[in-house]
Amino acid sequence: MNCVILIGNLASDVELREFGEDKRLATFRLAVDRPSKTDEADFFRIAAWDQQAQLCADYLSKGRKVGVEGRLRYRTWEDGNEKRSTVEVVAHRIEFLGSRATESDAEVVPFEAAVA
Repeated sequence: MNCVILIGNLASDVELREFGEDKRLATFRLAVDRPSKTDEADFFRIAAWDQQAQLCADYLSKGRKVGVEGRLRYRTWEDGNEKRSTVEVVAHRIEFLGSRATESDAEVVPFEAAVA
């Protein structure tokens, strides 16, 4: 089973790329606090596709709190003579949990409701 659920704040603005008329990819970094006494966080690269990608680009910005449900994907590629690799989260569902201005607003916009 390959399933991951994360709640955190965007550590970068959303980058949207388009491939043809109806294929889109949105990527951003998510900072997830570690449950410890120190102020440490783990950072994850998130990838969202198509209509979900467009919604992320339209409504998310750095600092916004979100919940992400998805799967891990391991990718490798060559950069010149150097081999590179990364692990990213491919999002199946993203919930917008709060605005950057005030976290108490708790605006929840589930992806399923937004596309229905």
